[in-house]
Amino acid sequence: MGVEELSDKERVQVKKAAHDLLERLREKLVLDWRKRQQARAAVRATIETVLDGGLPAAFKRDVFSRKTDLVFQHVYDSYYGAGKSVYSDVA
Repeated sequence: MGVEELSDKERVQVKKAAHDLLERLREKLVLDWRKRQQARAAVRATIETVLDGGLPAAFKRDVFSRKTDLVFQHVYDSYYGAGKSVYSDVA
């Protein structure tokens, strides 16, 4: 099944994992990272590693797999590299 209702402590864990992930990805999202297979693989591996170590046990393996896919797709679509993202264009 999916993720059960998260406790307040688990919500804090999810927020910390997201923060840690953004910090770790800063060094991976270099210019043209989306065009290079090795760079894309490094980004995906970082997402899986950080979330695997940071998400609460409420995230079962199937949910974890779907979430890492969704996170990678969001990062791919939103972060162009070299400090550029859809968020940097927002005024």
